[in-house]
Amino acid sequence: MSEARKILVTSALPYANGSIHLGHMLEYIQTDIWVRFQKMRGNQAAYVCADDAHGSAIMLRAEREGITSEQLIDGVRAEHMADFADFMVNFDNYHSTHSEENRELSSAIYLKLRDAGHIATRPVTQYFDPEKQMFLADRFIKGTCPKCGTADQYGDNCEACGATYAPTELKDPKSAISGATPVLKESLHYFFKLPDFQDMLQQWTRSGTLQDSVANKLAEWLDSGLQEWDISRDAPYFGFEIPDAPGKYFYVWLDAPIGYMASFKNLCARRPELDFDAYWKEGSEAELYHFIGKDIVNFHALFWPAMLQGAGYRKPTAVNVHGYLTVNGQKMSKSRGTFVKARTYLDHLDPEYLRYYYASKLGRGVDDLDLNLEDFVQKVNSDLVGKVVNIASRCAGFIHKGNNGLLVDANPAPELVEAFRTAAPSIAAAYEARDFGRAMREIMALADQANAWIADKAPWSLNKQEGKQDEVQAICALGVNLFRQLVIFLKPVLPKLAEAAEAFLNVAPLKWADHEQLLANHQLNPFNPLMTRIEPAKIEAMIEASKEDLAAANQPTGNGELTKDPLAAEINFDAFAAVDLRIALIEKCEFVEGADKLLRLSLDIGDEKRNVFSGIKSAYPDPSKLEGRLTLYVANLAPRKMKFGISEGMVLAAGPGGEEIYLLSPDSGAKPGQRVK
Repeated sequence: MSEARKILVTSALPYANGSIHLGHMLEYIQTDIWVRFQKMRGNQAAYVCADDAHGSAIMLRAEREGITSEQLIDGVRAEHMADFADFMVNFDNYHSTHSEENRELSSAIYLKLRDAGHIATRPVTQYFDPEKQMFLADRFIKGTCPKCGTADQYGDNCEACGATYAPTELKDPKSAISGATPVLKESLHYFFKLPDFQDMLQQWTRSGTLQDSVANKLAEWLDSGLQEWDISRDAPYFGFEIPDAPGKYFYVWLDAPIGYMASFKNLCARRPELDFDAYWKEGSEAELYHFIGKDIVNFHALFWPAMLQGAGYRKPTAVNVHGYLTVNGQKMSKSRGTFVKARTYLDHLDPEYLRYYYASKLGRGVDDLDLNLEDFVQKVNSDLVGKVVNIASRCAGFIHKGNNGLLVDANPAPELVEAFRTAAPSIAAAYEARDFGRAMREIMALADQANAWIADKAPWSLNKQEGKQDEVQAICALGVNLFRQLVIFLKPVLPKLAEAAEAFLNVAPLKWADHEQLLANHQLNPFNPLMTRIEPAKIEAMIEASKEDLAAANQPTGNGELTKDPLAAEINFDAFAAVDLRIALIEKCEFVEGADKLLRLSLDIGDEKRNVFSGIKSAYPDPSKLEGRLTLYVANLAPRKMKFGISEGMVLAAGPGGEEIYLLSPDSGAKPGQRVK
């Protein structure tokens, strides 16, 4: 038997400024499947990740919410960890980039780069917000496009004409944070001299560590000549201070990938069999794999290996890049309800449905993956319920009723057993190559063969015939063994199904090598349904709940901004004047059955009645207390269909959320139907 491989695996670090959604889950499920496969093969694989917890965006959000940045990232990390755990993403360690290990490693790597001559300094002129007293990143500056004249464009590109430009080229620039007119100000910045590593990167990116299409894309950067990389940011900034530069902080993308090292170092402190240097020092024989999306390739395949090389560490064995997720052939959409949070999915559907569907679609390339919801229902119901689980449910009853659950020693179809055994190396090779779609096709082809054989033998018919009971037991025993083989092959994708199957089969946790033997003269436990079909109504409910989440997110906050976008674009007076604000009388207010956040309000707006759903339930546990109150109402908002009915407009509320939401009411003397000027 060959010696176990030592493998360290990472997924990209999710930003600690929002919830995990199904687009994110594509990567973590892909990585988790690969790591589970390695562990089933007996390899020493460690899977580490962390929240990416630094940057201006986190600092500003915490400020708006009236909490510290540390409180914000701790809360988001807990939410992320719960979502990952419920999707059965089995990290060996989930850490944070705002950790002492990361501070020490980031400082040490920077100092090694500095001492080796790979750090430069020079003044940079940037926009500065005089009200917030901070330099502004491109995304925090808005103005008129210098090319086409479109207003309200961000500081680096125009969404209208596609032009790219420097923020200083914007006309009428404004701070997206305070609204103040920014001023140009000079500051000393620190740069990583990436061009020092041009030759190494040209060789490394073509060494088989990347998919060909990714290497081809990076060649465009390399052929045009690499530029020095700005790695510093000025205070105020939430991050780590640069050791030899008070008031200067590491740019978030410097310490984020070092977070992989920090998370592993944190794990090593608890797992004495793991040695940090054995995995990370130059010359290490351990394997290092990063799984990432195609939008962050330059950081992981140019900046990161150059930093590692310059600081005396090993480079990744491979960087595995995947594409984006679309839903029903289109970009995920909040208005269509296809921008689905991980938790919203979990509230309605079994996570293993999605794990299997993603696996069935994932190949080695970087093509986008489409979650077609009709195909999703059909594929899961057909493959998992109709093929795999069906084998066990067909056979288990005959074994329990006819032989007290004892699996006999029988192999009535040796050619079929041999087909399963000989397929195993090909399936394993597909897993190893991350060609999960091919692995799933080969597994389901075996399931088809098993079902066809059982259907041909028809134990349900034989069982009615005199003297055929031994034949029935032999057929069903082999059926259960073939089911066990399929479970072994599917276990990296479906760990919960495998655990339930192991309980039914009365066996220890299955390893990959277990496919080589059959169970014989073995006692089974009672069979319980292992997986149920997806009901299309649950898909519809998930989509509607995603729309409901959006409705709640769009409630005004205490400072007049929308919670979904605290840096929302300015509107002109004409746009605001088009909003038809009226006084409304709340005639009736009641809970909405099946909705966590909504109340149904029946409104009198003077000349007619309106029905509105509002996400203010948490603040009004007794909705009847709102009856008879006057409130402000947006009368010309387009009606929106929800699963609970049609919402005709919006009532206005303010507050940070939770119990602190306050329905806005007019002064005394107002009457229903009056327009608000």
